Amino acid sequence: MKKYSKETWVGIFVLVGLACVAYMTVKLGNVQLFTDNYYTLKAKFTDVSGLKVNAPVQMFGVQMGFVEDIEINQEQDVAEVTLKIDKGVVLTDDAIVSVKTSGLIGDKFVKITPGGVGDQLKPGSTIFDTEPAIDLEDLISKYVFGKV
Repeated sequence: MKKYSKETWVGIFVLVGLACVAYMTVKLGNVQLFTDNYYTLKAKFTDVSGLKVNAPVQMFGVQMGFVEDIEINQEQDVAEVTLKIDKGVVLTDDAIVSVKTSGLIGDKFVKITPGGVGDQLKPGSTIFDTEPAIDLEDLISKYVFGKV
């Protein structure tokens, strides 16, 4: 009888450990399961060099979403970035979306500059007023070779 009691406690301990591992995997992996706290917008850029999936989306320096996907649209010769934005954030169609660098050589993020008088964007809308990423190496080479 005592042998089964130890095996039962070991089994319970293993199950609790596996549940903890699964929970931490979802939390640390930034997996969005069963949440509807975001809506989707698309932005079309001519250059998104260095931008990665799950990069933050910021407005006024505050994170308000993340980059969900980056695809090439060969028909229009642009990179199409899918953004997940917090539902509490209202954006208008005159907002400007740009790819910025945090620090001198830091990671890329998406910065949204809100508009003022446009119509409210609906989920799935596309923002066309965008600014591509600035290529620091290209600027330095232009400066060095006197093409500035």
